[in-house]
Amino acid sequence: MELEQIVYNLVLHGGNARAEAYEALDEAEKGRFEEAEKHLKKADDEFYAGHEYQNMLVQGDQKTTINFLVVHAQDQLMTALAEKNLINRIIPLYKRLDALEKKISG
Repeated sequence: MELEQIVYNLVLHGGNARAEAYEALDEAEKGRFEEAEKHLKKADDEFYAGHEYQNMLVQGDQKTTINFLVVHAQDQLMTALAEKNLINRIIPLYKRLDALEKKISG
């Protein structure tokens, strides 16, 4: 696979993972936790798809020169992972808040 294709897929799947993670956060803010979990699963799937391309980049036969696009693509994927991990920690807080609000109002 050409370097440009690998870079493109790193950015694509990293961006998709981030978008799904934020969709999960949006759903959790609305108290729709089952939907949030579905988006987190999709975020995981996208991240791992991107990780496959990252492995190609690291272990591939092609001679990789470090350039801006390679660094940017790697950054996209790793930022997606960091944000996904943070959102995974925030959603349980929304669940606790939701439970407390129901307890107070009910």
